[in-house]
Amino acid sequence: MKSFTQFLSEVSGASAQALKLNLKSDGHGGWYDSRGEFVAKTEKGKLKFYGKNKKPGEKDEPRGPKAPAAQPAPKPKAPPQPAGGQRVKASEPDEKDGSGQTEDLTIVFGRFNPPTTGHEKLLQQAKRTAAGGALKIYPSRTQDPKKNPIDPDMKASYMRKMFPEFEEQIINDPEMKSIFDVLTTAGEDGYQNVNIVVGSDRQSEFESLAQKYNGDLYNFDLIRVVSAGTRDADAPGLEGMSSSKLRKAASEGDYKSFRSGTPKKFDDAEAMALFNATRQGMGIKATKAAIKANAAAVSADANEGYELWQIAPRLDHKGLREHYVNEEIFNLGDSVQHLSTGLVGRVIRRGTNHLICVTKEERMFKGWIRDIMEYNEQTQKYGNDSIYRAPGKPNTLVGTKGYLKYAQSMVPGSERGRQFINKHRKSK
Repeated sequence: MKSFTQFLSEVSGASAQALKLNLKSDGHGGWYDSRGEFVAKTEKGKLKFYGKNKKPGEKDEPRGPKAPAAQPAPKPKAPPQPAGGQRVKASEPDEKDGSGQTEDLTIVFGRFNPPTTGHEKLLQQAKRTAAGGALKIYPSRTQDPKKNPIDPDMKASYMRKMFPEFEEQIINDPEMKSIFDVLTTAGEDGYQNVNIVVGSDRQSEFESLAQKYNGDLYNFDLIRVVSAGTRDADAPGLEGMSSSKLRKAASEGDYKSFRSGTPKKFDDAEAMALFNATRQGMGIKATKAAIKANAAAVSADANEGYELWQIAPRLDHKGLREHYVNEEIFNLGDSVQHLSTGLVGRVIRRGTNHLICVTKEERMFKGWIRDIMEYNEQTQKYGNDSIYRAPGKPNTLVGTKGYLKYAQSMVPGSERGRQFINKHRKSK
């Protein structure tokens, strides 16, 4: 018989783990997720996870197809990821466990463009959720002058300097372009349960998307989307800090405000380098006098003259919505990318303040207009066609309005063709 002290110890350990995963107890050893579904129960002081709709007392059988009569070899256990970004297959599980199951994987997938003190809060929550298990942090691969001015390699480098505690967990992998790429790879590496840590404003979106394709693109026993806490763009301090504010500060040459959004322990010289890298990525020339005076260095000659709704839509929702309602952006058939998930697709429906899109693999996703950007690549391949798009030029992806305009511009008899010819005559 267990001693009272041992009983308290076991309950305390399971409760602490459940608290980190936002699970609720039924008072009898069972644990439920935020949707009210049974997902785990306490066994030997630890949480043991089960598939959906299981009730305490039922046969403990994980979700998924029944195992064959012959027991398969134990699945490998994934070790921490190296800093170089190369994926490593999981190693043998701990013999003391004896369950044959791999440990959970905790994932963070985000833009970090540029990284801020608010992201440090996100990573600390991810660390608590992982509870000593595997943790992988994937900066997104998107780059553009407006909302993602820092290229992926440079971004990962600055993140490791800004958050040295997570240096080995920050993965710089060109293949991880979307949350689907990350989840598919996690399944291939042998993980059975996955935690995805996001900001509270993206929790329901990620949960719906990740669960929708479980059993199709990947097959996990359990997917949990954990909130890193509330976000309020208007709030002062850490709670209101965002990349949008840092991009705005960079565009205005306001280094003081930019520096306040980076950790104090972050080296001053590195902070200035990140500030200049952000401005350079936005096409803004560094002006020492303007930086020293804390004045705006934005001019028509210095950059593209971006408006606030273009570089920080969360800070100018009115401007963003005005252009959306006037059908100047995000029209039917346009190629777009979801900033939070990395998914790329074409617009098939325009809502009041959201878009319904579908990828070329015919997978549907939804996004608020503030989280969507026009999708352009310098080289985009469709079949055997390779279409070049110069930086700052319209989208020339086949099937888009940009491509139509580009084709029209090459026809001598058209209005755009005449403009094209006259332009080149003047340059001679």
